[in-house]
Amino acid sequence: MLLHLGGCRGKMGILLIRRVGLFCRAAHLSPQSLEYRPIKKVMVANRGEIAIRVFRACTELGIRTVAVYSEQDTGQMHRQKADEAYLIGRGLSPVAAYLHIPDIIKVAKENNVDAIHPGYGFLSECADFAQACVDAGVRFIGPSPEVVCKMGDKVEARALAIKAGVPVVPGTDAPISSLQEAHEFAKTYGFPIIFKAAYGGGGRGMRVVRDYEELEENYQRAYSEALAAFGNGALFVEKFIEKPRHIEVQILGDKYGNVIHLYERDCSIQRRHQKVVEIAPAAQLDLHLRDRLTSDSVNLAKQVGYENAGTVEFLVDKHGKHYFIEVNSRLQVEHTVTEEITDVDLVHAQLRVCEGRSLPELGLEQDKIQINGCAIQCRVTTEDPSRGFQPDTGRIEVFRSGEGMGIRLDSASAFQGAVISPHYDSLLVKVIASGKDLPTAATKMHRALTEFRVRGVKVTMWNKIWVSLSCCHCADVI
Repeated sequence: MLLHLGGCRGKMGILLIRRVGLFCRAAHLSPQSLEYRPIKKVMVANRGEIAIRVFRACTELGIRTVAVYSEQDTGQMHRQKADEAYLIGRGLSPVAAYLHIPDIIKVAKENNVDAIHPGYGFLSECADFAQACVDAGVRFIGPSPEVVCKMGDKVEARALAIKAGVPVVPGTDAPISSLQEAHEFAKTYGFPIIFKAAYGGGGRGMRVVRDYEELEENYQRAYSEALAAFGNGALFVEKFIEKPRHIEVQILGDKYGNVIHLYERDCSIQRRHQKVVEIAPAAQLDLHLRDRLTSDSVNLAKQVGYENAGTVEFLVDKHGKHYFIEVNSRLQVEHTVTEEITDVDLVHAQLRVCEGRSLPELGLEQDKIQINGCAIQCRVTTEDPSRGFQPDTGRIEVFRSGEGMGIRLDSASAFQGAVISPHYDSLLVKVIASGKDLPTAATKMHRALTEFRVRGVKVTMWNKIWVSLSCCHCADVI
């Protein structure tokens, strides 16, 4: 609804303004939310558990859902959970199908989709996809294309962090163009250093180098991994911080400049630079450090005009100093633990913000966001530990999950008869345990994981971490 008051003067203008205020109060809107446009149909340009997670939120809000699927995914659960489902990427490889922007946009336009949720992975941090949605008149449930572009470029994001006064790890100001530049950086700052993909994350395109002899091999490997995963092999170099804690802050912004944080998560337990266990809030975190992490995150988000959900990631060294890593301009795999400790449904919030609601209207003001207890997420994956955690495939013959009070399961293929594909991520089910504190949540998680029985494919449960978790020591476990 648009009201043009420019030509109204005197008492008539005042009367109209008062009527606008009465309308807003009656409809539970703020004057800002005259931009409000309800969403009636949402497509999820993704698959698996995150597609189902978004579908559930949409159903709870009375929004119709649309799934897309590749030729290899005709029997997958996310297709069955949606109100409508359409094939994309005919003749393409399984992954390429979900990256084929023209097909996704075509399906959205032909079926009157109001908004597209990108999930995580695939096109979730692709500025070209966000722009294609906007150009097609379909809302992108995430930040603006301009912000996605800025945050997706790790070098530009780093520059923006510096401008906002956020500490950063010493590193190159732009992607390096040759091995010689990496050699010069190592000469200046010393080893160890780390190569990072400039246009991606998730542990791909990352290589730690500890001496000159390893430099060339790891440069080539990082380049090849980045090129294969993100279509761009550009790399930048940073000083590698030994044995840090990996702390990330959940942020949420609206269209009117309001930004809040929903506290932090500890993601220090990783394998090959990929998170396997996440904890919220971070255990034994100095309160002054928490304040610095959250205020830096909010300030950076406000500076770039951040809308919707996102995560600001940091490294914290043994001296308690924090360093900005990156911004993930999407919903994280581990958003679940934040939901459990704050009682805020982040997907609901994403949808409402995309409609044009302001955070205050949604009751999402900073002083109302409180931590209640502790939550842990464990990623159960179809990987074979005896073969160096290589992905395993096949049909699940037996599946019995751990359940009970304080246990949440988010999955798509965790059932008897499910076929585990070799083409996608190895995540089988996310197990989330909640309790009044970390030891309580850890005990629940250990009990739940020991109740799992999976036959037909190899799975990794990460049982060995729970002693460390119970003692509140999260780094250096794996």
